[in-house]
Parts: sequence; C-alpha cells; structure tokens
Amino acid sequence: MTVLTYTLLVILLLTSAALILLVLLHKGKGGGLSSMFGGGMSSVATGSSVAEKNLTRITVGVGVIWFACVLAYGLLLRAIA
Repeated sequence: MTVLTYTLLVILLLTSAALILLVLLHKGKGGGLSSMFGGGMSSVATGSSVAEKNLTRITVGVGVIWFACVLAYGLLLRAIA
C-alpha cells in the first residue's frame, strides 16, 4: 500500500469520527446532546439558531470531505488490485 492509501484511510477515519460527533450534537426533537452545551435554552433563541446553522454547515463540510475520501479510496484500491 502506498502513502496515499494510508493518508486517505487516516482522513477517512478522522472524518468518520467527526461526523458521528457532529450528528450527535445536532438538536433533535428531544433536544439532543446540543442541549447539554447550552443549545437547549429557549431564552436565547437567536444564539442557538446561529449555532445550529454553523453546526449544520460544519457537518455538511465534513460530510463532503468524507464522501470524497470514500470515493478516492475506492478508486485507489480498485486501481491497485
């Protein structure tokens, strides 16, 4: 295996862990884990919605990086085999 293969594998593992954490931080119907960090306070509606929007943007960005790594890793493994 090449250095590129190991690099893609490490990036894939890191983004997978980050996606798990980011999805758990999102506010769901029950408040989610984001309410533990102040996202569940109804008195500060503007701050929590801005935080939720930023969390969504970060989650989408990490998801795009994860998807690109999956495709690149699959193509690389197919080329090696």
